[in-house]
Amino acid sequence: IKQSGGRGQYGHCKISVAPGEPGSGYVFKDKIVGGVIPKEYIPAVEKGAKDACEKGVLAGFPLVDIEVILFDGSYHEVDSNERAFFIAASMALKDACRKAGLQLLEPVMKLEVTTPDDFLGDVMGDLSSRRGRVQSLDTRPGVQVVNATVPLSNMFGYATDLRSATQGRATFSMEFSHYDPMPASLAQEVMEKVRAEREARRQGLAA
Repeated sequence: IKQSGGRGQYGHCKISVAPGEPGSGYVFKDKIVGGVIPKEYIPAVEKGAKDACEKGVLAGFPLVDIEVILFDGSYHEVDSNERAFFIAASMALKDACRKAGLQLLEPVMKLEVTTPDDFLGDVMGDLSSRRGRVQSLDTRPGVQVVNATVPLSNMFGYATDLRSATQGRATFSMEFSHYDPMPASLAQEVMEKVRAEREARRQGLAA
């Protein structure tokens, strides 16, 4: 529940948040009944919550696949306006997300590697070291085709490493697959790095 205070600036909204289906993006649902928030202010609430999602709550990363439900609130005949409800919704979204608990997600890639039989063990071992998960293994004349998912952050330098491990005889293709929760230890490292970078920028501006 948040409201922006001060004369001429009254906005009060109650929202709930829940994880959305993968790939659903930002979903807003208006559950207001009885006109406790006039219809002309609902779009401002939707935009305010969406703006907060895009700017992020956790280390400044945008929120994805989230369902936002507006279910209650109030307004003032004189002091309410669209700007007040935009700000109130943004504040409410951040507050609700912090209370609900958030997970840092990382992009995961779909990877297909075609390698001669002799180098299959090296390819599989390398994928394991990159937190890769083998989904299937197909045998073709003289080669093995490995289908796996691997976090994007672990794929830097892969082309060079694969070429070196297989004497340049293996090939691969890669495309985005989905987002997965990042392991807690790695998420903490990312958060600390982001905070350190922000602090460095602030000190640079203050100098």
